[in-house]
Amino acid sequence: MRYLTVVGDRTYTVDIDREGQVVIDGTVRPLDMRPVGQEGLYSLLVENESFEVLVEASEDGYRVLIGDTLYQVRVVDERARRLAEAAGALTASAGEATIKSPMPGLIVAVPVQPGDTVKKGQVVAVLESMKMENELRAPRDGKVAAVKVEPRQAVEQNQVLLVIE
Repeated sequence: MRYLTVVGDRTYTVDIDREGQVVIDGTVRPLDMRPVGQEGLYSLLVENESFEVLVEASEDGYRVLIGDTLYQVRVVDERARRLAEAAGALTASAGEATIKSPMPGLIVAVPVQPGDTVKKGQVVAVLESMKMENELRAPRDGKVAAVKVEPRQAVEQNQVLLVIE
């Protein structure tokens, strides 16, 4: 699985396979990480160097403590990134933003209504496709101008779901 991982102001492309290695920005790194003791505590072995790692979920990602250094980390898997792009999450910060269905599916929920104020990243629709629920998020702050779908409605790829202005 491929992940985009942001640590500070740097973004890394991380590929994880099942053979105990990780590819970071194209460089293969042998890795072994196992949970130990309390929840969130891990033993990490990277290139024969051992680390104790404490991982805690935060509002905008994870806080990762390695030794005496605390890192704020955001992780987005490749699938979620592509869904966000297809849903218009990488649109301009001004003007009208149209949220389209990234794939055929069934609308599970639309937690917003016309006139609602939304924040960037807020869930504006939930789409079920291939037995998985996908949260579609607002690409920017704004006001919901129109909602074109309702729960249990089947939608096609690229169908307009809602508009944010």
